[in-house]
Amino acid sequence: MLLADFGTSYCKILDTENKTSPSVLATREIDQGFCADLATGHNSARRSRQSINELTALAWGGERLIPEPDFVLLDCGSRDIKFVRYEKNRIADMGWNAECGASMGFTIELLEKYYNLDYSTISVPDRGFSVTCGVLGMSHIFDAVISGLSESEAVARFVYGIAMNGYRFAGSPARLYLSGGLCDNDLFVGSFPCEVVKLGRFVLLSGLKEYLKRNEK
Repeated sequence: MLLADFGTSYCKILDTENKTSPSVLATREIDQGFCADLATGHNSARRSRQSINELTALAWGGERLIPEPDFVLLDCGSRDIKFVRYEKNRIADMGWNAECGASMGFTIELLEKYYNLDYSTISVPDRGFSVTCGVLGMSHIFDAVISGLSESEAVARFVYGIAMNGYRFAGSPARLYLSGGLCDNDLFVGSFPCEVVKLGRFVLLSGLKEYLKRNEK
C-alpha cells in the first residue's frame, strides 16, 4: 500500500509492502498521475484514494511515537504550523495556523539559499525579531542588513523569532516534541527556550500507519 504525506514543498512516500525507508521528493517532481492509497497533507484529496486530515494524522502519529500520556507535538511545515496537546492519553487541545505561520518553513529554506548560508554553522542569537509571518517578517532582515547587521545575524534573528512564534502557538510547554523537516535545522531547533525532542519529518506517515492498524480490527 502506498502512503503519502503531500507537503507543499516536499512529499513523503512510503510503500508498506517494501522494507525500505520513506522517500522524500520535492512536490514539483511528483508525477501528475501519481496516486496514493492513503494520504494526508496538501492536495491529498486529489492525489489519493482516501485522505486523512493533517491534524488527525499528526495526533495519531504522536500517539504511535511518543510513549507518554502528556505531551505537546508541534509540526512545522513549509506552509503552516499545527500542534496537538495530550493529557492522560487524550487530546486536550489542537491548533492549525496557516496565516501567522504563513510560508514559515519555505521562507527559512529560501533565505538559506538566497544568502548562501549554512544554518549548521550559525550560532543561536541572544534575541530575535518579532515575527508572526514568514513572508512579512522578511522585512526585518532587509532593514537590519541596511542598518549594518551581518546577513547571517539578521537571518538568525529571523529564525529565532519564527521558532518563538511556534513555541507560543503551541502553548509554551516545558518540553516540545517537534515534527517536520525543520528538525534538521540546528539553528531553528536551538532557538526554542525549552527542551526539544526531534521526531523527524515522517510523523504524519506514522499517523497513517496508525490509521491502518486501527482499521484492521
